[in-house]
Amino acid sequence: MVFDLSMDGRLMSAFAPTPLGAIGIVWSEAGIVASWMHAGTTDRAREQVRRAYPNAAETTPPAAVSTALDEIAELLEGHPRDLRAVALDMRSVPEFDRRVYEVARTIPPGSTMTYGAVAKALGEEPMRARDVGVALARNPFAPIVPCHRVVGAGGKLGGYSAPGGAATKRRLLELEGAEIAAAPEQQPGLFDALSP
Repeated sequence: MVFDLSMDGRLMSAFAPTPLGAIGIVWSEAGIVASWMHAGTTDRAREQVRRAYPNAAETTPPAAVSTALDEIAELLEGHPRDLRAVALDMRSVPEFDRRVYEVARTIPPGSTMTYGAVAKALGEEPMRARDVGVALARNPFAPIVPCHRVVGAGGKLGGYSAPGGAATKRRLLELEGAEIAAAPEQQPGLFDALSP
């Protein structure tokens, strides 16, 4: 996913292995611009970053970005981490999406919130729950913006746009110790219904 970055300054990138595959991060002086979770190998993460941000220079991350990478790896090892302090550069993110991400960041590890509850927290009508889902599907900051913690009504997981779909979302919630109401076989992936 490429966001229109009309900002001055350099973009930098770094990569790290995690228990669920490599992660790539792109940042500016204002904060993290994007992350690529579940990229598989570090080389694959590097390719994804180069496609989206060809001018991002790979470098040793500063302390704040290095700490974020370490905390993400710990989260993916099953050690709940609160990533709210990680600085994000959301200047290129649409305003509604930014508001959704700010609400999602308030959900602590091991907890969930429904799409409708996020819409309500935004002061929007419940019908905007679908728009919340669309915004989360575009989330360029996973897992720093923990879109996996936003679930459907009635205990359903809802979709997840990362590789593995709802199974990956379930795994992340399990790692954090969240209660999951629906059985795994009741949770098709985001695009499973489209498969022949």
